[in-house]
Amino acid sequence: MFDFGAFPTTVVKLVPWIEALGIIAFCISGFIRAQQHKFDPIGVFIIGFVTAFGGGTLRDLLLDRRPFYWVEHENYVIALFIFSLVAGKVLHLMRRVFTLKSMLIADALGLGLFTITSTALALDAGMPYFVASMYGVIGAAFGGVIRDVLCNETPLILVDSEPYATCSFAGSWLYLILMHFGVQAIVSLALGSLCVFVLRMISIKYQWRVPSGF
Repeated sequence: MFDFGAFPTTVVKLVPWIEALGIIAFCISGFIRAQQHKFDPIGVFIIGFVTAFGGGTLRDLLLDRRPFYWVEHENYVIALFIFSLVAGKVLHLMRRVFTLKSMLIADALGLGLFTITSTALALDAGMPYFVASMYGVIGAAFGGVIRDVLCNETPLILVDSEPYATCSFAGSWLYLILMHFGVQAIVSLALGSLCVFVLRMISIKYQWRVPSGF
């Protein structure tokens, strides 16, 4: 029988580093979205903040984890605020680089990273496999939902039956299966995140759609 207590300590030590990468990816996607709507610097900061920290905060609330990641790592919030002041100018000068496609790539990267870290933290809290996979989806997708709602857009998770949450769910289960069979933690984290990212990119390129249940 798989021992929940045997692996999370090693995995959880990796979480802050993995989430830092996810935060950067989600910040970029948030900044690009805010720039498309021509928000002022404070608006850019708000969109970047909720995109980067929204999903993780909801996850931590549900898992009763304190302090929140952005409280414990205040320097990320300060850096986010400072960059928000110049983000509009930077993104305008590099508008050929920071396009909608760039936003989708950054969002997919953040989706993959947060899916696996959220799943790992849920397992560390003693959650069963299926519940842990749901935490993975919540932690990864909810920040983007808040971002899109604040931008008065339909959240990506709900657009045209695109496999957004489905990609997260699949990557979470790949990670769970790999960990169950004793694959090294860093390898499981990398493959799980890569699975989400690749599936999301392929779904965008080939316009995959999830069959409607209605």
